[in-house]
Parts: sequence; C-alpha cells; structure tokens
Amino acid sequence: MNKEDILDKYFKEEKIGKVKLFAHLNINSKKGQILFVGSSLMEQFPVNEIQQKYNLGKIIYNRGIGGFTIPEMLDAIEEQIFELEPAVIFLNIGTNDISAPEWSKAKFEEDYGKLLRLIKERLPKTRVFLMKYYPVNEEVAESMPGDGYIKAVRNRIERMDTANNVVRDLALNYGYRYIDVNAGIMNENGQVKKELSKDGIHMWPEAYEIIFENMKSYILE
Repeated sequence: MNKEDILDKYFKEEKIGKVKLFAHLNINSKKGQILFVGSSLMEQFPVNEIQQKYNLGKIIYNRGIGGFTIPEMLDAIEEQIFELEPAVIFLNIGTNDISAPEWSKAKFEEDYGKLLRLIKERLPKTRVFLMKYYPVNEEVAESMPGDGYIKAVRNRIERMDTANNVVRDLALNYGYRYIDVNAGIMNENGQVKKELSKDGIHMWPEAYEIIFENMKSYILE
C-alpha cells in the first residue's frame, strides 16, 4: 500500500469514527434546536466558544465532518441531521464536491437536490438556511506544501459562481433561504482576506467571529 492509499484509508476511518461519535452524542441531545452541518468549513466553526461570547440563549449543535461530500452526507444523514430533529438548520456542504476533478454541475445539482428533498420529507417544519460558499485565497494556497490546496482552490474559484447559483435556485425550489454571510471576510479581489485564511481554504476563528455576527439575525428569527 502506497502513501496515498494509506492516507486515504486513514481519512475514511476518521470520517467513520466521527459519524459513530455523533450517533452517541445524539442520544442525549435536546431536540428542536439549531444545527450547523456540513464539511470541514462547518466542523471548524467554533460554535461553543462564540456562543459563550454572544450569550444568545440558543443551543447550537455542530455536526460538520471534514472532507465530507454531499453523497457522504446522504449516507450519514441520520447521524448528522435527523437524529437531532432540529428546528433550524444552517447547511454548508458541497465544497469538496466542487474541488473534485470529476465535478459536474448536473451531478452536483442532483446530489444537493436529493439532500434537500430528504430534509423536506423528514423535517417539513424545519427552517433551513443554505449558506453561500465562503471565498478562498489563492496566494495562501500557493504557499502551502504540495499542490493539493492550490488545485482545490483553483477548482473552487472556477466553479464557485455556478455552484452558488445552483444552491440559490434549489433554495427557492424547496422554500428554503439562501444566505450570504461573507461580508467582512473578503478582500478587494473577492477572496478571503489573507490574514483570515489558514491554508487558502480553511479559516481562522477570527473569520468565524465575523461570519457569526452576520448570521445572528437569522439565528434569532
């Protein structure tokens, strides 16, 4: 087994472990609360720390899993979403799909639409906010070792507008809200500010502070 296969096996096992952990955490969760769910950009949202600062009187669960694609979320939808029976969902999933070499708009729309259809069927009264994708930073990605980050960033830059338009249209079709909470994290070129970016894709907690401030009005609805 080569190094790439070993890493792939490790990350698959890590994802499986997180899904299993959520299943146990969900047993004692309080139903009808707020759910942040998606891939690594949601997993790394420091919800607990930020909640303590803002003291909004809300319970927010984070069920993001790094590296997840939409098909993977579909496989883990019970643990990530349905077992919590959330009253409100903030969804940010699909960036890993956009980054993949084999990405296609048609498959992306099909998978995202299937996810929303299941949510609508199982949680018809739940309010769902579909988040516009966060911007990336090409310069920071170029400084990272290897070519994985820069390839992913360039794919996202090329496909982001198309993907966001798909998500916006799906939100309209399913009666959900498409929200842009990126104000304040972008530079003059529309990319995430260099000082807020860890690797060109992921962001430091300071970026999430700004994003959460932008989300407050939706959280308090």
